[in-house]
Amino acid sequence: MRSLVYALPALLLSLSLPARALPPFADTHVHYKWNQEEVTSAAEALRILRDNNTVLALVIGTPAERALKLHRLAPQRIIPIWSPYQAPGDWSTWSFDKTVLERARSALASGQWHGIGELHLISGFTPAWETPVISGLMKLAIEHAIPVLLHTEYSNTRQLAGLCRAQPELKIIWAHAGAILTPAQVDEVMAACPAVWAELSARDPWRYVDNPITGKDGQLLPEWRQLLERYPDRFLIGSDPVWPVERLDSWDEADTGWQQYDRFVEFHRNWLKTLPPGLEEKLRLGNALRLFGRGGTGRQ
Repeated sequence: MRSLVYALPALLLSLSLPARALPPFADTHVHYKWNQEEVTSAAEALRILRDNNTVLALVIGTPAERALKLHRLAPQRIIPIWSPYQAPGDWSTWSFDKTVLERARSALASGQWHGIGELHLISGFTPAWETPVISGLMKLAIEHAIPVLLHTEYSNTRQLAGLCRAQPELKIIWAHAGAILTPAQVDEVMAACPAVWAELSARDPWRYVDNPITGKDGQLLPEWRQLLERYPDRFLIGSDPVWPVERLDSWDEADTGWQQYDRFVEFHRNWLKTLPPGLEEKLRLGNALRLFGRGGTGRQ
């Protein structure tokens, strides 16, 4: 994978701790969309990240250039990934857009992007991954040695398992750890696909409410804790600041996800604190730093 040039000690020293002295956090699922910028400026988004001591944020822009807007203001903190989405509703039609591959080649040739995503593979909307646009993007990711952030929304694991087995060199960040899937189904993919990292964004009490990772007490459910302990180097944490979630890409009101950022991250910090320190550090920070070539452990 293309290594980013920033050394971990310089990164953490250059990012001052907020008043709450929170441990540094890596967020592997952040959006900055056209209808978020209406209510949250780039400067305000970065202030929110600083206040939460989010020292690394994997940012998806819609359109893609909005991620670069954040990156230019905080290049050590922001990792931009390229998205084919340009307008509302593209999440459901992108795989049929014949311009996607040409746009992706041009964008990746610039060297500004360190991943591709978030790509929605949704039952009823998206064709099989073998179709030209989807398979072509996967090949470009392999060619540029960058990961793909995939959102799969299926009741089984066949689609993702088929993709990762056919493309073993492809690095996949699996959004929401499969969304509606159970821990046992997530385990199936993790066991079959060593190049899959699962991130846990939106697995909170407000979004995938029928598939929680915690009980009402905020503690990890036993089957999820066992899964994290089984794959300690391959789980990541994300916020996915999109709100209200039932009005995805609404045309008549702004997305206020950034105003919810604190509580999304606090949810994860609370259950992370119940884990052994070594595992907690890997999930909170270390795994993401290593995946993106930043090295080190993140301990201050």
